[in-house]
Amino acid sequence: MKRKLSVTALSMAFALAAPAQISRPVYLNPDAPVEARVQDALKRLTVHEKIKLIHAQSMFTSAGVHRLGIRQLNMSDGPHGVRAEVSWGSWNTAQWTNDSICAFPSLTCLAATWNRDLSGEYGHAVSEEFAFRGKDVLLGPGTTICRVPLNGRSFEYMGEDPCLAGEMAVPYIKRAQANGVACCLKHFALNNQEIDRFTLNVNVGERALREIYLPAFKKCVQQAGVWSIMGSYPIWNGEHMCHNDSLLNKILKKEWGFDGVVISDWGGCHDTWQAAMNGLDIEMGTDTDGKTEDRSQGFDSYRMANPLEKLIVEGRIPMSVLDDKAERVLRTIFRTAMNPRKVVGNQCSAEHYAVCKSIGAEGAVLLKNQNNILPIAPGRYKHILVVGDNAVRNMSEGGGSSELKTKFDISPLDGLRAVYGDRISFARGYYAGRPLYDEVDPLLSDSLNRLKAEALQAAKEADLIVFVGGLNKNHKQDCENGDRESYDLPYGQNELIAELAKVQKNIVVLTFGGNAFATPWINSVKGLMHCWYLGSMSGETLAELVSGKQNPSGKLPVTFAKREADYPCFQFGKRGYPGVDKQVYYDEGIYVGYRWFNTKGVAPQFPFGFGLSYTTFKYGKPVLSAQTMNRDGKITLSVPVTNTGRMAGKEVVELFVGDDKSSEDRPKKELKNFAKASLAPGETKTVHFDITREDLEYWSERTHGFVAEPGTFTAYVCASETDVRASARFELK
Repeated sequence: MKRKLSVTALSMAFALAAPAQISRPVYLNPDAPVEARVQDALKRLTVHEKIKLIHAQSMFTSAGVHRLGIRQLNMSDGPHGVRAEVSWGSWNTAQWTNDSICAFPSLTCLAATWNRDLSGEYGHAVSEEFAFRGKDVLLGPGTTICRVPLNGRSFEYMGEDPCLAGEMAVPYIKRAQANGVACCLKHFALNNQEIDRFTLNVNVGERALREIYLPAFKKCVQQAGVWSIMGSYPIWNGEHMCHNDSLLNKILKKEWGFDGVVISDWGGCHDTWQAAMNGLDIEMGTDTDGKTEDRSQGFDSYRMANPLEKLIVEGRIPMSVLDDKAERVLRTIFRTAMNPRKVVGNQCSAEHYAVCKSIGAEGAVLLKNQNNILPIAPGRYKHILVVGDNAVRNMSEGGGSSELKTKFDISPLDGLRAVYGDRISFARGYYAGRPLYDEVDPLLSDSLNRLKAEALQAAKEADLIVFVGGLNKNHKQDCENGDRESYDLPYGQNELIAELAKVQKNIVVLTFGGNAFATPWINSVKGLMHCWYLGSMSGETLAELVSGKQNPSGKLPVTFAKREADYPCFQFGKRGYPGVDKQVYYDEGIYVGYRWFNTKGVAPQFPFGFGLSYTTFKYGKPVLSAQTMNRDGKITLSVPVTNTGRMAGKEVVELFVGDDKSSEDRPKKELKNFAKASLAPGETKTVHFDITREDLEYWSERTHGFVAEPGTFTAYVCASETDVRASARFELK
């Protein structure tokens, strides 16, 4: 008969058999400093395990180390929400039923808010959805400068000015990473067009690179401490951006002190040696879908997989190169996937939809409001005709990698009907087809002439027309891997708006889209509001703006030209855009966007920084804290702003600075700061700006550094780039 041991006896037996003390590895101690965890983990890795860390193991993950309990990195496209789940080894969707999310407004809309606090709210909310879905790396935001108004990905970026783009990206990144989700800032760098993006060599001067195309990235590295950066597809100085020694090693890592990982854009790695030596840390998405039975063509065949391991083992690439990459990946893992303070997050919460609405309401830009046709009180018109395909289109679909699968989207038509009820009727007027390359579309066979005729007939019975149009996320509109083919609105909208205006003089145009467009009908309509992309709450947000429940306060982050030919990139023929023989030349140099229009005397249709309100604002006289700035000092400019209207509103006060006399050619003035003031009717607030020596600098190609020349400067207090409300001069000693 076997003797049964009591639980107490068993416990004592195990205790006697166990070691006196078990030491936990430092890398598994969540309370240990990240750098201590990194170094402890690194010394435990084999060469093969280090190699596994630095390339994809699936379409959107890179490997951890199972043996040591080190978790993998889970990535997903942003920047406006978490992409629908993709299969492990292909681009096909995984057909999950629980991956529907909240779509947030486009980053152009966020930039148009000019509100740093809202940017932080955006980063916090969207990262909560990423965390809830188990994601460690949010592929966004984007701070690529809008050089070309036709760029298919401009809606993912933050406009034409590096100061605005950088200032708006920093709070987004800080709040997202505080939740334990890494932002992957993109696309670094010069991803200014989608045409020939994989093979295009960008010829850009050193000064333009330093003053226009790099500062927003630098600010995100040094002020936000961004944890990862995505390389871009084009070529610069003969090297692909994803393994460009000058860009990644010399500037990003050495000069700026970036301690995170450089991740290739999907398929952006082209050479094992260059990838290893020129600064790439994780290779993603190269040449295979990972499903092949031939292992030589799977993920282990990536350039930074088996081919790199062979070079390391043979001693042809130093181990220190591999260790640096492994350190950076481990650092990212401990900051995210193995961060004990990473939030659980949530998905589609009421708070997230509230953030979505707030950003949309402050980002929409009122461009024209003749005779105060807006806002439209619910009982003001008996019969309102809504015209336009975008009134019923799901704006979360399409766009390429930023396409979103939403829990719901409120259409503009539904939003307007919720406010105006049966006073609303609808005529499509035009049809734009489906977002992707689907030619089997029953509505494509409908006659566009018939749709136009129906709208024109319905217009005769209306007291007001609300035209809902603009761009969409179809291919060759606002969509990855293709630029727009024209600066005009597509699908015959210009002609339709002009003809509608002949039938009914009370017409308001509401447009969506990630960039500027021609408005040849502007003198024929009474109102124009540009809404970018407003996310899941699109219709409700739009209706609140139109009805006056919300007061629009957005201002343009890009210049709207009268004609396509007015933009600087079109001044030099095809060499300026889209390029000749896979070479594109940035011959306009630093004169991008408003810098060109202002300095060269070209009148825009709507200038950078422009936006109207349902109320009015008066600026007082600016006061400087000193008339002279010492070389290491700063000057504070203060200016009072008063709401002189009858409705509460928010005003963006913009500070531009110009060098009165310089030894180098410089723009007349450049944006250096901004602030958004919320004011009740009759209320006055004083806005304060610090002006530093850095604000006065330009890049000298002679000294290869930034220079601030002594002399007189002018600070311009502006309501838009062309609307200077006050100015003050000071001297740099």
